[in-house]
Amino acid sequence: MNILKFGGTSVGSIESITALMEILKSREGTENPVVVLSAMSGITNALLEMAESAKNLKDYSESLKLMEERHFTIIRTLLPAAAQNPVLTRIRIYLNELEDILQSVYNLRELSPQTRDLILSYGERCATEMISHIAKQQFKDVLYADGSELIKTDSNFGQAKVNVNLTEMLIRTFYGSNKDKLIFVTGFISSNDEGRVTTLGRGGSDYTAAIWGSALDADEIQIWTDVDGMLTADPRIVKKAFSLPELSYTEAMELSYFGAKVIYPPTMIPAFLKKIPIVIKNTFNLDFPGTYIKHGVSPSNLPIKGISSIDGISVLNLSGSGMVGKAGFSGRLFSMLSREQVNVVLITQSSSEHSITFAVKPSDSLKALSLINKEFDLELQAKKLEYPEVENGLSILAIVGENMKRTPGMSGKLFSALGRNGVNVRAIAQGSSEYNISVILSKSDLSKAVNAVHDAFYSDLKKTLHIFCLGTGNIGKTLFAQLQSQMQFLADHNDLQVKVMGISNTRKMHLDPNGIDLTQWEEELDMANMKASLPDFIKKMKAMNLPNCVFVDNTASPNPVEYYLDILESSISVVTCNKIGNSADYEQYAAFKQAARTYGVDFFYETNVGAGLPIIRTLRDLMLSGDKVARIEAILSGTISYIFNNYKEEILFHEIVKEAQDKGYTEPDPRDDLNGKDFMRKMLILARDAGYALEEKDIELQNMLPPSCMAAVDVDDFYAELKNNTDYFEGLKKQAAAEHKVLRYIGKLEDGKVAITLQMVDESHPFFTLSGSDNIISFTTNRYKDRPLVVKGPGAGAEVTAAGVFADIINIGKR
Repeated sequence: MNILKFGGTSVGSIESITALMEILKSREGTENPVVVLSAMSGITNALLEMAESAKNLKDYSESLKLMEERHFTIIRTLLPAAAQNPVLTRIRIYLNELEDILQSVYNLRELSPQTRDLILSYGERCATEMISHIAKQQFKDVLYADGSELIKTDSNFGQAKVNVNLTEMLIRTFYGSNKDKLIFVTGFISSNDEGRVTTLGRGGSDYTAAIWGSALDADEIQIWTDVDGMLTADPRIVKKAFSLPELSYTEAMELSYFGAKVIYPPTMIPAFLKKIPIVIKNTFNLDFPGTYIKHGVSPSNLPIKGISSIDGISVLNLSGSGMVGKAGFSGRLFSMLSREQVNVVLITQSSSEHSITFAVKPSDSLKALSLINKEFDLELQAKKLEYPEVENGLSILAIVGENMKRTPGMSGKLFSALGRNGVNVRAIAQGSSEYNISVILSKSDLSKAVNAVHDAFYSDLKKTLHIFCLGTGNIGKTLFAQLQSQMQFLADHNDLQVKVMGISNTRKMHLDPNGIDLTQWEEELDMANMKASLPDFIKKMKAMNLPNCVFVDNTASPNPVEYYLDILESSISVVTCNKIGNSADYEQYAAFKQAARTYGVDFFYETNVGAGLPIIRTLRDLMLSGDKVARIEAILSGTISYIFNNYKEEILFHEIVKEAQDKGYTEPDPRDDLNGKDFMRKMLILARDAGYALEEKDIELQNMLPPSCMAAVDVDDFYAELKNNTDYFEGLKKQAAAEHKVLRYIGKLEDGKVAITLQMVDESHPFFTLSGSDNIISFTTNRYKDRPLVVKGPGAGAEVTAAGVFADIINIGKR
């Protein structure tokens, strides 16, 4: 025989009640189950609000009318006209009784716990009466049972304690007389020895099912709800949360205690004592097997079983020298709180015994504070204790699982995930059983924290990076195309999901909490009604408070650079192809680096130097491995590379410059490339990454062009001056040819000094064979003395630059 409990959402609509009946029909031919029912979804909250309204002399009639309409609509829809009158009459009697009680509360302006329990009982009574009548149309021998007559408790209204022996005797006697009937029982409600209605606590319908299951030695207790069993985390917070096939009683109790609302914590106790399996199933997904809570679960490869959370909590801290070494102090504190019905959710104490921190529900915080001040008045007056303060706006996050026991690194993984995402931990607690590690953190960080921890522990799932992109020019567009085309590859081979959450250019910006569809990002941006505002874009990015965030700067503007430090200090990684930030003052460059280290995020800028070439990464790896850089030589301008690689034979210098411009290798004014300043910025960044605190003024930059060319009025005049200086350029070319050398514009870092000069190199030099518009760099180090380490390839263009940005993003995802 089984106990089937249906929650509020399972009895909350015509569709769900129809599904409930189908579930019962599927069991025909087997022993009748006992069906325990909750109030319709939302009704218990509505009853609480009505009670409070009545106490505060506010109108509650509209809510009462809505409650009646919800029940009557279902009755009139699911019952034939001839069968409606008896149940409509019964529901109306209940509601009239409820209205009389509310009117009494209104008149007296007083709402006792006893009266509150009585008011709340009408939710289960109305729902169970209604559904039992609906069931009578489809099943024979249906019986409505008022649970308050069968479950006996003490008089602790709101959280009554069950008299187990008496209750089990009453249930067995009742069931023995009615076992051939399909019994529908009101969940949640009970009564004391005087017959006054008590309740078993919010979620008590689960408890009712467990009490009946224990009394009747049921084969199984089924909890039917609106989710696929117990999930690894709250699916409203973590979209990637998945259902667990089974849990031990201990794991389920830990998860439910710390906020998992699928099952009420006391439910497990009667089932645990009798070793009765509890099954969490979905009323709306009958084919899903659900989650089994039982003894003897199978071994699991999951490092933890779940992440649970309580989103609203208050913390009190009691400290002072009067606590140190004083036996019984903790007992005095917590006995007093227990005696006054203040539930302590979490406790942690410093090893010095100088302070005790504990968490309570926000509704209990002021009461707890008042009780402490009263209980320890003498110690506070004598300044042996500091006056405690209440800190609100906090949450608890807990990781739970039997595999955590004696497994090293669990705490490290938890705190690494939190720290990397800028989540500050206020307090930590871990029981000696090692089934649970709990942390207290800011309520505003809870969603980010749960998602970050979920990604960290469930490595089989795809880690999600949340990207916010500035710039929709060639590089930005190309990056989006590359991301879109590689989505499946990233998921299959890197266990990574990249979601673009925000895009901005100089005109408009668009942010979407669900992510932007990269197949139509341009249309979405065009339709966006937000004008571009860099401060607002960054403010909204931070307000989303997502885990694993990356800010991507695909612009060449100085404006975003002003915000890098603030972004990094918000625990958001930065990827940039904008070299302005790193080539400005050294102090700024160093501040970016330090902020990334301090806040545990990444600051990647591979494309600052060689577009898609792995130059920065290669230098960093050499230095991290302990190698010493003796010399770096580089050609880091695709434009200049193309010009000198093709300036040979009969072609004249002004002709090859014009050819480069026609091919799109130069800026509209070629002097912006040929003045060497962009090259100089790249060499400055390289020198800084190599460990030298250099400024722009420290770099020797030889101008490869005669002064008259650089002083030209406009581009046409510039070309005229190039032509006028043909003899100068031809002389350089002929001298190089005569010496069997080629012209190369080379940057060199050696002995902490950087020089960029026009040189003639022979075939022994690694740059001699350079062709096209390739960039090239050679590293001469202790390990690469005789033959330098050379990196060579395309150093410009939207495709390779976007690929470099893409690679930086993926490298963040791997961390």
